[in-house]
Amino acid sequence: MTLTDAQLERYARHIVLKEIGGDGQKKLRSATVAIVGAGGIGSPLIQYLAAAGVGTLRIADDDMIALSNLQRQTLYATDTVGMPKVAEAAKAVARLNPDCAVEMIAQRIDTSTVDAFLDGADIVVDGSDNFETRLLVADAALERRIPLVSAAIGQFEGQLGVFRGWEADKPCYRCFVGSDPDRPDASCADQGVLGALAGIMGSIAAMETIRQTVPFGEDSAGKLLLFDALALRVRTLTLPKDPGCPSCGV
Repeated sequence: MTLTDAQLERYARHIVLKEIGGDGQKKLRSATVAIVGAGGIGSPLIQYLAAAGVGTLRIADDDMIALSNLQRQTLYATDTVGMPKVAEAAKAVARLNPDCAVEMIAQRIDTSTVDAFLDGADIVVDGSDNFETRLLVADAALERRIPLVSAAIGQFEGQLGVFRGWEADKPCYRCFVGSDPDRPDASCADQGVLGALAGIMGSIAAMETIRQTVPFGEDSAGKLLLFDALALRVRTLTLPKDPGCPSCGV
């Protein structure tokens, strides 16, 4: 793959970084990122991955845009209320960067769709709002050895982890959360959420997706980032691998 003159100019601020450079930008151009959810986390994630020149974004979301989404879901505008999120996300990406292709999946990821969703993906990013989907996607990504970037927000708190549980010293998502399928989901509608927090965590998720494609700095797999907006505090914890984990334990 070669970069055109226009692409060299568009991605110049990446290319000048020795940790990324031209070869790294070419890796981004050839990457396919599967994204679960085009909501609060998905909106900035999609924007920054498109701007970064990721070649293909495969976006899954079965929701329609609601007026209450606009407080934090910055891909959308008032005149898009009632429209499918994936279709409007694809339009936003096309406006932002024609280099970036979008594969739209306007349905919920479940046992019947997860295989096709992950087929050919290099990275999967989960910003979904229910625990059942998170476990399903995490298990499927682990089985296929696809790095998982998992981000979540609630009220004034955000968390993000990168999981490559097939590696001997790295935990999987179940090492972190366990396997309780009846865990109650806490929705933004019930608890509320600071809109700008979605922007912060979605942007960090985009950064970690880029890091998994073009490694730079310290490896983030096996770490959990916790963001506390009330205290303006960020903590990073090391997650141990669970030797008894039924998914990745050895």
